[in-house]
Amino acid sequence: MQLSWKDIPTVPTSNDMLDIVLNRTQRKTPTVIRPGFKITRIRAFYMRKVKFTAEGFAEKFNDIIGGFPNINDVHPFHRDLMDTLYEKNHYKVSLAAVSRAKTLIEQVARDYVRLLKFGQSLYQCKQLKRAALGRMATITKKLKDPFVYLEQVRQHLGRLPSIDPNTRTLLICGYPNVGKSSFLKCITKADVEVQPYAFTTKSLYVGHFDYKYLRFQAIDTPGILDRPTEEMNNIEMQSIYAIAHLRSCVLYFMDLSEQCGFSIEAQVKLFHSIKPLFANKSVMVVMNKSDIIKTEDLDEEKQELLKSLNTVPGVEIMHASCHEEDNVMAVRNQACEKLLTARIEQKLKGTARVNNVLNKIHVAQPQSRDDVDRSAFIPEAAKNLPKFDLNDPNRRRLARDIEADNGGAGVFNINLKDKYLLEDDDWKNDIMPEVLDGKNVYDFLDPDIAAKLQALEDEEERLEQEGFYDSDSEVEDVELDDIREKAEWIRNKHKKMIVDARNRKSLKNTAIMPRDQVKKSFGEMEEHMYNLGHDTDALRERVGMAAKSKSRELSGVDILRKNQGISKAKYNKRKAAANQTDRLNDGVSDGALRSQAERLHKVQRRERNRNARQGEGDRHATASIPKHLFSGKRGIGSSDRR
Repeated sequence: MQLSWKDIPTVPTSNDMLDIVLNRTQRKTPTVIRPGFKITRIRAFYMRKVKFTAEGFAEKFNDIIGGFPNINDVHPFHRDLMDTLYEKNHYKVSLAAVSRAKTLIEQVARDYVRLLKFGQSLYQCKQLKRAALGRMATITKKLKDPFVYLEQVRQHLGRLPSIDPNTRTLLICGYPNVGKSSFLKCITKADVEVQPYAFTTKSLYVGHFDYKYLRFQAIDTPGILDRPTEEMNNIEMQSIYAIAHLRSCVLYFMDLSEQCGFSIEAQVKLFHSIKPLFANKSVMVVMNKSDIIKTEDLDEEKQELLKSLNTVPGVEIMHASCHEEDNVMAVRNQACEKLLTARIEQKLKGTARVNNVLNKIHVAQPQSRDDVDRSAFIPEAAKNLPKFDLNDPNRRRLARDIEADNGGAGVFNINLKDKYLLEDDDWKNDIMPEVLDGKNVYDFLDPDIAAKLQALEDEEERLEQEGFYDSDSEVEDVELDDIREKAEWIRNKHKKMIVDARNRKSLKNTAIMPRDQVKKSFGEMEEHMYNLGHDTDALRERVGMAAKSKSRELSGVDILRKNQGISKAKYNKRKAAANQTDRLNDGVSDGALRSQAERLHKVQRRERNRNARQGEGDRHATASIPKHLFSGKRGIGSSDRR
């Protein structure tokens, strides 16, 4: 359970957030791009910028959201304490705004990366990148107020004391200026401010001390005034929530001298008004400042008021003086004892521990097979055995005594086989073999087991010969054979499918024949269709008709191609795609024009070759590019010197 929130990361302002993320993008991504680069390289350059910036914003927003506690998952005491110090709904709305901004920035990055994939020029890609980063910056600037509010909450949470709601706790409460902080300072080393005026303590203070080697925490709460809960301020509500939620021993302090500014009647009235909060808690009323006035010195009316405190069950009254440190440790020790006793009683009352133990215990009650009473039988020798007495010199000797006489444990081992009941006492110390004549000895403890096994085998052979296991109907045998044949076919088919799948997976980078180039015969297709359960007679008839149509007479075009030496295989080559033009022959009617076109193409290419214009594939580093970033081998790693 988280008890303190001092490690929440600092929440920057919106402008600082922009500077952090954009500077990181500038430092961690490449910065050189030129119009002569390939368009795919330009797109990748700007897509990387957009993605990296979005990831930077998402990472920072995730740190902020994950650093703050989920107010629904913390202890009720911490939840109510946070709600007292600042509005719970404002806190949730601020974190929700940061989460929503993260989602929007990720959506903007996805949209603009999708647009950058189709960028046509350097200028267009650059403008798309600027638009993406601008929208991210606009979303971040709208978080100005949530960031400021969350930073204030972070600072306040970091100053909260580390209070464990489940540990041993002494809770000090009462009217302001009755000596609560002085008592805490006496019993612990807590640095609490002590002043002679009311409401010096404005928040919860925690101190720790040890009692009977156990760690205790003492909590000093702000003063409470006797008024309805709706009219209490945030300082008083901290005390109310601490009393309501913490499992503790409550020390209610009273000032009999009335120097705190409140009468004894008002202090007793406050005790009775907050009494419902003391349910299931041990309570002590401490009459503080006893060095000034004691209970006996009060008038009878006030003494009657104090006696009304004893009417509450479980309340104990003690006197103390923090100024002279009189009875301070006695009050502390008594409170610790009451708390420890109450915690033990609460554990004993709880059914969870008892149920956990009962779940591990199972008492088996065998069912009686008849009504005969079978009482426990005790042998006469055991009944007549004298009672064992350790101080009797004539007592019977035990195996432990024999062991002690012969050197004790580790030197002498008692004989565990001494009480075996065998026909011959010499057999007691014989070693029982586990394997004898190649057989397991434990399988042949029964001398008649071999005969019984042989009888079973003979009976099985006789029943099989008599036809005991044969079916009565021949139809059933035929059906059974058919089922077995189909099952065998299914098993073989399944094995073939597994082998084919494994072969496909094992191909990896090896070449594979395209489907349209794989040649399959008609016989293979017919067999496949037959295995699938189709009738192949109609298919065979269609193939026969197609074969007859192929044997038709040759047309004039076929005769002309045959005379020109154009083979059928050459003619049946794959045709070019319909949308692909013939770059060699388009617009040229004969060979002479084609030669002239090629000659003009070469003449136009001479000037470009002479100028040797740098292309996008050239790796020449100009003076404006730092050479140390581009020289050397280009591996998988980064060349970013920063």
